[in-house]
Amino acid sequence: MASTTNAKGRVMRLFRTIHAWLGIFIFPWIVIIGATGLFLNHAKPFLAVLEGPSYPESRFDDWPAAEPVSLQSATAIATSVWPREPIQNVEEKVYHDRPSFDFKKTSGHVIVTQPTGHYFVKTSYRRETFAPNGELLHSKIYWGALFKGLHRRGWLGRDLGTWLADITSVAMVVFGLTGAVIWWTTRSRRLGRSIRGLVARKAEG
Repeated sequence: MASTTNAKGRVMRLFRTIHAWLGIFIFPWIVIIGATGLFLNHAKPFLAVLEGPSYPESRFDDWPAAEPVSLQSATAIATSVWPREPIQNVEEKVYHDRPSFDFKKTSGHVIVTQPTGHYFVKTSYRRETFAPNGELLHSKIYWGALFKGLHRRGWLGRDLGTWLADITSVAMVVFGLTGAVIWWTTRSRRLGRSIRGLVARKAEG
């Protein structure tokens, strides 16, 4: 009997230890999942605070000394962005109502507008607008994509997949189960003592 009680005690101590350490481990991701989930469900009020002023791209048309760009000159611009990355693909497209060259690289896209030479550097979470001389005109964060990525993967980027979020999900399940076992064990002991006390009082009466 004593050995059974000691074994149960060791198991419960193990459960409490696992529960405590898992709580510490998953706490940052619980905050991330909660905050990003709240944003995804109620994006508009958050975007009203997070998003800064937009840049009127109509200014491109009146830009001093702006000239149409050829594929060759546009390629030179694209090569200067992330210079260590080769151009993987290029296509002509209409971007923001302007004919453009879209250069794909590992880190993102360099989109050069044909009429004026303004260009955009676009990644999964950010877009920067540049003048033909390389001056930064505007920067925009794609908050929806950023928070969705954090919510799904637990970090920014796709290179390592979703394994961190998967580990966190498993940890949350174990955290919940160990918490339920600890809660039930504690309550069942109290209930057992109460029942035994009630039986004893009735027997004495």
